[in-house]
Formats: sequence, structure tokens, C-alpha cells
Amino acid sequence: MKIRLEKTEDYREVENLTREAFWNVYRPGCTEHFVLNQYRTNPDFIPELDLVMEEDGRIIGHVMFSKAELDLGNGTSRQSWTFGPISIHPDYKRKGYGLKLLNHALDKARQMGIGFICMEGNIEFYKHAGFDLASKLNIHYHAEPKDAEVPYFLAQELIPGWLGGIEATYTPPLGYFAAEENPEAFEAYESTFPKKEKLFCDGQLPQFCQSCGMPLTSAADCGTNADGSTNFDYCKFCYSDGKFQQDCTMDEMIEHCLQFVDEVNKNMPKPMTKDEYKQMMQSFFPMLKRWRK
Repeated sequence: MKIRLEKTEDYREVENLTREAFWNVYRPGCTEHFVLNQYRTNPDFIPELDLVMEEDGRIIGHVMFSKAELDLGNGTSRQSWTFGPISIHPDYKRKGYGLKLLNHALDKARQMGIGFICMEGNIEFYKHAGFDLASKLNIHYHAEPKDAEVPYFLAQELIPGWLGGIEATYTPPLGYFAAEENPEAFEAYESTFPKKEKLFCDGQLPQFCQSCGMPLTSAADCGTNADGSTNFDYCKFCYSDGKFQQDCTMDEMIEHCLQFVDEVNKNMPKPMTKDEYKQMMQSFFPMLKRWRK
């Protein structure tokens, strides 16, 4: 096994590896390979932590890191960092390669003076690399209530005491939304790879309509493209035959969705008032594909 810096000639192979590693894992299809493709020219990209893992001369893993920020809530921010995608070829998953790659990268990050990492992922895997719930460090996720223990939002002080007791809010860097911000560019890029079927699968992250926030749990919930194929981004009530069904602003959509607060509360541990639901949507909706600016 060998871990080294990625080279320019590795790019396509690594992007295909990333696509294979993430396809239908967290959502139907994936966009992580496009995120990686776009990030290499992003000023937040950290080339010293752009690492590949080889086994018998074959690239079987990759990880990249990015600069990020913590919002201190008083008009100021503090430097932070995140990482991902981290990819292991399907043939080598669940054999310890991912943890070896991540621990190597975290050690190198620590040596570079990177003091704090926060990210989104499965704690059952990342706890083995020293991660815990970010809420335990008073770091909040932008799209969740401040008092929530968000199970997928994780953090680690690589240098003990680096946070210095601050309380802050994290928003993922815009680079991670490359596909949402440039859907046509993503579709053109995706078309250069062999076709693969998008599927809803057990274990995926919750999927939401990128217009109204409605949960998407099966293809039957989804809208349709102009050619009749399934559109996995939008629900059938918002999008059909390649067109939005409502000509409205984000604020008008929020007002429309308020009438469903009782239905939403059926799946909430603590019922929300209309005002609380509206505040949540005002925080969440700007991150949805249709309303992202």
C-alpha cells in the first residue's frame, strides 16, 4: 500500500473512482466526482492534502481537503477546514483502507497546523478516526436548530485547545454545491461517463425536493423530465414534464408550505408552531437547488 499526492495524469481515473465509490450511496446517483473536478481550481482547495492510495500499482482511494469558515455570530468568522469526498474503490471497501487513508491525511493536516476539522458523515465510521458530534464542541450546523445534536455533523480538534471555547456555526463551503449551482455543466460532465442507473436505496441520506423540501423516498415521489424520465431533484407536485408547476418566489413557496405544518409535525420529535416552521424553512430553503443564488 502506498499513499502519495495526486498527479495531473491521475485526474480522470480518480474522478471515475469517486463516481464508483459514491454511486447510489448517499442519494440516487452522485455528484461527488464533479465536486472534485471543480474543486481543483478552487482557491479553498488544499493541494498538499490531495492524496491517492495505491495497492499493487492501482489507485484504490482518494481524499481531498478544503478551507472553510466558522461563523462566530458577531459579524466575524474564524478559519476552519473540512474534507471530502473520501473515496475507496468498491472492491476494497470494508477492509480498513479508508481508515488508513484518512488517518494518514489527518496526521499530515495536523503537521501543517490545521487545528480543527468539521464535516458531514456517518459517526459509526468516523469515530474510529477521532470524530464526535460537533455539537459537543459548541459548533452548530447551519441548517439545524442550535440546540440539536445533529447525528451526521461531526468534528475533531486536531490540535487540542485550538477552538479555545468558542461557539460558532458551520456552513459547508460553496464548492461542495458545484452541481447544484451549475446543473447544466454537471449534466454535460456526467454524460462523459458510462451510464449508470439511479436508485433509491436503504441507508441513503434523507432526500428532499429541491423546491419545497418535501421528503423523497421513492421514484414515485419524484417529478419527471421533458423526456418522461425521473427527476430525482424535485417532487411530482413541483416539477413535471421538465417544468416547474408553480411560478413563484421562494417566500411564496414558504407561505404555501406553511399549511402543511401539522403533517410535518407527525415526523418531528417536538411539534413546531407555524412561526418555528417558517423560521426553519427560511434557513433551509436558500440551500435548495431551486432557490440557491
